Amino acid sequence: MEQRARNAADSHDVIEVRGARENNLTGVSVDIPKRRLTVFTGVSGSGKSSLVFGTIAAESQRLINETYSAFLQSFMPSLSRPDVDALRNLSAAIVVDQERMGANSRSTVGTATDAYAMLRIVFSRLGDPHVGSAGAFSFNLAEGMCPTCEGLGRVSDLDVHAMVDVERSLNDGAILVPNFAVDSWYWQTIVRSGLFDPDAKLQDYTPQQWQDFLHKPATKIKMGSNNWTYEGLAVKVRRLYLAKDRESTQPHIRAFVDRAVTFTTCADCGGARLNRAALSSRIAGRNIAECAAMQISDLADFVRSVDDPSVAPLVATLRETLDSLVEIGLGYLSLDRESATLSGGEAQRVKMVRHLGSSLSDVTYVFDEPTVGLHPHDIARMNDLLLRLRDKGNTVLVVEHKPETIAIADHVVDLGPGAGSAGGRICYTGDVTGLRRSDTLTGRHLDHRVTLRDPVRRPTGQLPIRGADLHNLRDVDVNLPLGVLTVVTGVAGSGKSSLIHGSLPRRSGVVVVDQSPIRGSRRSNPATYTGLLDPIRTAFAKANGVKAALFSANSEGACPTCKGIGLVYTDLAMMAGVATVCERCEGRRYTDEVLTYTLRGKNITEVLAMSVTEAREFFPGGQARAGLDRLADVGLGYLGLGQPLTTLSGGERQRLKLAIHMAEKSSTYVLDEPTTGLHLADVDQLLALLDRLVDGGNTVIVIEHHQAVMAHADWIIDLGPGAGHDGGRVVFTGTPADLVAHGDTLTARHLREYVGG
Repeated sequence: MEQRARNAADSHDVIEVRGARENNLTGVSVDIPKRRLTVFTGVSGSGKSSLVFGTIAAESQRLINETYSAFLQSFMPSLSRPDVDALRNLSAAIVVDQERMGANSRSTVGTATDAYAMLRIVFSRLGDPHVGSAGAFSFNLAEGMCPTCEGLGRVSDLDVHAMVDVERSLNDGAILVPNFAVDSWYWQTIVRSGLFDPDAKLQDYTPQQWQDFLHKPATKIKMGSNNWTYEGLAVKVRRLYLAKDRESTQPHIRAFVDRAVTFTTCADCGGARLNRAALSSRIAGRNIAECAAMQISDLADFVRSVDDPSVAPLVATLRETLDSLVEIGLGYLSLDRESATLSGGEAQRVKMVRHLGSSLSDVTYVFDEPTVGLHPHDIARMNDLLLRLRDKGNTVLVVEHKPETIAIADHVVDLGPGAGSAGGRICYTGDVTGLRRSDTLTGRHLDHRVTLRDPVRRPTGQLPIRGADLHNLRDVDVNLPLGVLTVVTGVAGSGKSSLIHGSLPRRSGVVVVDQSPIRGSRRSNPATYTGLLDPIRTAFAKANGVKAALFSANSEGACPTCKGIGLVYTDLAMMAGVATVCERCEGRRYTDEVLTYTLRGKNITEVLAMSVTEAREFFPGGQARAGLDRLADVGLGYLGLGQPLTTLSGGERQRLKLAIHMAEKSSTYVLDEPTTGLHLADVDQLLALLDRLVDGGNTVIVIEHHQAVMAHADWIIDLGPGAGHDGGRVVFTGTPADLVAHGDTLTARHLREYVGG
């Protein structure tokens, strides 16, 4: 009897998904083995994320939230149940995504991985002189932080010239700060103070007047029968604009703050963030700030030399964490690096190391393209970590396109066959050998190789970079050829982004197309962002004899309840806000009147619900068709015209920006990992697009690790040889064929293997 009970508990060895219909999933049913590594493949928009994130991870999160008390749940976003018939045998899911880590400047690589907390304990035990508990070494606690900068390592200063024009008088509008225009209330409090002549130019003020004008603390002033408080302009600006959270301010205020505030290194702690006592304590001649500033690979060596039995177990754990960071290809970072400055791929790998150190097992870990930003050399290390997570007894689910990671899967789930409405079905499920034999798009492309270009295109000129020394670059001189396709490559942290983004964006004719979030709001979608909505609105207005403004959800036609967003946002002070579909317009965003107007049988909501591919059939010509063609060219045919931009991945955002820039006449395009999120089959389409750009007379410079793009290039610039201070040099420039034939860099080795040389 007891034996049977134990066996029943052991029998839950698959996650059962039955009838999943989130987004484009067509009632998908699939079994996913537990405590194994499963890779989900398929073209962009095939439904991978809908199944893994939108169904499995979302339901796990919702069920965990339901275990909290009703009181706690009242403060949490209410998650709706995914559209699925049944999900069985779920375990707690931890999503390790590429969202940038919080913009909080108090969060560093050290605090995010707990490595700094361990280092603090080591210093509190072994540091000489002894300065107290581990808290005395924390820049986030009053007992450890530098009192001047409050543990931030830098102090903010106001640029006076961004606030005032000293050649004007108060009456002439000398104050340039928002909401301080002539005759405004704030302006009056300054003019009526009686301290200044409103017609005198600011540059003619006496030193005392200048001091009072900018820095006088809040002071009660009596003018006739009126009493009011006067405070200096700088004092008021700090109180009104700098004390508030930057993100919660209006865009024009934010732009002013960005212009007016300059950050300088704190003079008292020299940017170390800690007070004098904490900085005085040393181990083997180094204080904790010096340790945190070291490259992690060097710090790992330093920690190995700490040999004291009283901290041996702690030092062993710290060493393991640091070694994992090195192993995953992040040895070039330092513990004091602010989390907000990490790329999406780096942030994902830092989170991964945190989970590796966790004692939890039997957890489901969900990864979104963990190979982003990784050179083939680093992918092998990433694969080892995924397998280590699995071997701890966890279920590891990975959405991925790279054949190197698909190859290590215990199990593969291939979705498709196409994108959007042409996808959402299971094309194959089983092991990798079976995938190779299957006639699916993924199976056919798994061993597909792009051959070296022969002959390569000849450059039409040079774009010189001289003395580049940003971050780890070692005074680099290099010529970028014009009129050809150049790939800049090298291991993660070798200096590629520093070289290209540090040297090119300010030059004329250079368009940088990156994956950064698109400035815009939840109102923006591909139709508004690309300008497609204008010809669409005009067509609707013409067909119905009404104003075009009616067909804008940001203008006259907007549903009055949700103001045209389609969702009602409830702001929760302590957590992320919750969005619910607007009951009045049922998410359609427009008034009922607008929806009565049609164009060829479709109303505006139905048109915006179309994918780019469907819309191309609906608009066979004209301005709208030209814009839709560009979106299809960059591989975004599956994207919905009305899909909020906030739901796009980094790779999709980059391709959307590229589609817009293709309408302009540019001369040099800089792309940063354009293969992100692309299926092997779509990479060919991307290469054809890059060729079209170059053959149209443009220069294309791509920062990329994908061997298919390297093989297809006319010219390669390889940085390295390693990462951090082991990188920062150009180790090869030449054609891909030269690199394969004669190169001895990490890139050369992997490209040689790729092309079968």
